[in-house]
Amino acid sequence: MSELIQLGSPKERPTAPSADELNLRFSEQAISELEALKTHYPTLKACILPALWIAQREYGGFLDGDAIAEVAHRLKRSYAEVQGVATFYTMYNTQHKPGRHKIEVCTCLSCHFNSAYRMRDYITKKLGIKHGETTPDGEFMLEEVECLNACDRAPVIQVGDQYHGPVDEAYIDKLLENLRSSSENTVVRMADQIVQVQLLDKERTGKIL
Repeated sequence: MSELIQLGSPKERPTAPSADELNLRFSEQAISELEALKTHYPTLKACILPALWIAQREYGGFLDGDAIAEVAHRLKRSYAEVQGVATFYTMYNTQHKPGRHKIEVCTCLSCHFNSAYRMRDYITKKLGIKHGETTPDGEFMLEEVECLNACDRAPVIQVGDQYHGPVDEAYIDKLLENLRSSSENTVVRMADQIVQVQLLDKERTGKIL
C-alpha cells in the first residue's frame, strides 16, 4: 500500500486512491450505511471515524492497508490522511490482526490497587500470550489499556462491547470458556454496534443488540 501514500508536490494535495487500484470489499449494507452517515457531517473528512468503524467490521476486525485505502477512496481522501487518523486511535486495530476476542485489561490506578496486574499475568499464563499478542489459534488477543472508566468494578476487563468486573481467576476461567465456545466475533460485533448507534432508525439495516 506504500504506493497509495501519494506524497505529491508541495503545491498539490495528495489524491484519493482510484477504484482500479483497489480490491473493494464493502458490502451493499456497508455502502448504504456510509452514504447515510455522510449526510450527518458537514464534510467527507468529518466522516472518517465512522467510516473506519464500518471498515473494521467489514474487514473482520482489522484495518489493514486495503481497508484504509477503501475508506480513503469512498471518502475522496488521501491514503496518508486516513491512515494517520486510523493509527492515532487505539480502538482501531491497525498493528496486527486481533483474535476473535480482544481482552483489554485496565491497569490504571483503581484496577492497579485491586490486582489488575495479577489478573493480566494470569491471563498471560493461561493463554500463553503477552500484551499485543494473539493466540496461535486466532481466538484471543491480549492488551493492557488505560482507564476504562469503571473504577467501581475494579479490576475490570473489556471484551468487545462488554465490561467484566470485578474479576478474579475463577471469573476469568469461566469467561474464557464461554468465549471459546461462542461462535461470535466480539471484535466485529463491537464495530457493528458502534456503526448502528450512529444511524437513524430509518437508515439502519442492522440492529443494535
